[in-house]
Amino acid sequence: MYKLIITSIVFLLLGRESVSTSQKSQTYKVIAIADGDTFSVLQNKTVVRIRVEGIDAPEKGMPYYKVSKQYLAKLCFNKNVKIKVVKFDRYGRTVARAVLPNGKDVSAEMIKAGLAWHYKKYSSDKLLSTFEIQARKNKYGLWKDQNPIAPWEIRKLRRKGISTKERFKNRVE
Repeated sequence: MYKLIITSIVFLLLGRESVSTSQKSQTYKVIAIADGDTFSVLQNKTVVRIRVEGIDAPEKGMPYYKVSKQYLAKLCFNKNVKIKVVKFDRYGRTVARAVLPNGKDVSAEMIKAGLAWHYKKYSSDKLLSTFEIQARKNKYGLWKDQNPIAPWEIRKLRRKGISTKERFKNRVE
């Protein structure tokens, strides 16, 4: 709790916006989709970027990037979602769980559809892990690919200066 309060103060002092860090969920309208695990909401006429907690979706240029982004848009674009802040990431985004108007969890829905990985490095949610296992078993979404490569592995390669463009040639976007 103290970490969230201190982080909030730091972001406010730096001029960065964030959604409320109270323990309660707050409802916000989704106004933009950046990719399969990031969207923006409107809070008091301010755009706030939300990183969906517990998942990692395909990066731009990876197979299923567009499909994942479109699915997240179908789930929540232009809808009022409940946001429960978990933390802030190193990019200043609010990392949060999001609940749709029908009560479904966005993280779970993305994983169940096979359009995101359970980001185990940052989430120990057993349910998300179970959903990923089921999606893999049933070959949903990106699990149709024989050897899907997780986004964190692609980011590692890119940081090392290794191009990944050739690797994904002729795969579903």
